[in-house]
Amino acid sequence: MNLRDLRYVLAVAELGHFGRAASACNVSQPTLSGQILKLEEELGVALFERIGKSVKTTMAGEDILRHARRAVTAADDLVACARAHRDPRAGPLRLGVIPTLGPYLMPLVLPRVRADMPEMLLMLVEDLTGRLVNPVADGQLDAAIIASDPEVAGLTEDFLFDEPFWVVVPADHALAKQKTVSASDIDPKSLLLLQDGHCLRDQALDLCGQPELGDQSMADMRATSLDTLLHMAAAGYGVTLVPQLALQGDKHLPGTLVARPLSGYHPYRRVRLISRVTSPRRKAIEDLAALIRKSLPEGLGAIAD
Repeated sequence: MNLRDLRYVLAVAELGHFGRAASACNVSQPTLSGQILKLEEELGVALFERIGKSVKTTMAGEDILRHARRAVTAADDLVACARAHRDPRAGPLRLGVIPTLGPYLMPLVLPRVRADMPEMLLMLVEDLTGRLVNPVADGQLDAAIIASDPEVAGLTEDFLFDEPFWVVVPADHALAKQKTVSASDIDPKSLLLLQDGHCLRDQALDLCGQPELGDQSMADMRATSLDTLLHMAAAGYGVTLVPQLALQGDKHLPGTLVARPLSGYHPYRRVRLISRVTSPRRKAIEDLAALIRKSLPEGLGAIAD
């Protein structure tokens, strides 16, 4: 048994295909299949069930994969730890970011990283919170920028900023006449939402005091991006909540939409940079967090309710 074979096993589990796993590991498929077969013989259990061209992890394989992932992560940490002692910022840093932040925050951050931390190569992965937290915990990502509590053991967080919510409505809507809008002013059944899995969807429902509304009314009008939500609102399908960064800079609202700040208790989301407590890149992650805070436009920071 060796780390190379464990990486083969993890690749097959992740990609669900021996051929694609072999390509990802830069070996031939017979080589990868043969090494995994030898490992299965050594362990005395089958790790995968081969069904035609598809591959399914066995129950025993699921348990062993967890140990294999920890072993590979520990080995990678050893290398990263040595590199970090030479230069904490040097080398690629695998950073996850949620879709409702990536397009608006990263254009502010990336030029500054390039200028102030040229030795660090950011490798970005944009995905939903639920698909970023576990990869950080498992060591597949070094860190991730999210806007909700990760609720996973072994993670720590660096505070970045509190981002206020704005209500976006057509100019002829009754709420457009108000300078600020309370969550209680919004008809929950007119609220346009992102698809399931977006933390912003859950935050919008909670702010409006309607967490159970997710499967009612506008459930068939769910969007995959903030831009789509805005165009739906511009077409008269309802109103929506948008975090402040999405309205910054040269962003022009489509149609006759107008934005009003949301008032009331906790009308914002807390954005944080999460990473493993034991990460050997801790110094680089702390430096990145500080740089992100410096990159923010005026008005974004910590909000005290």
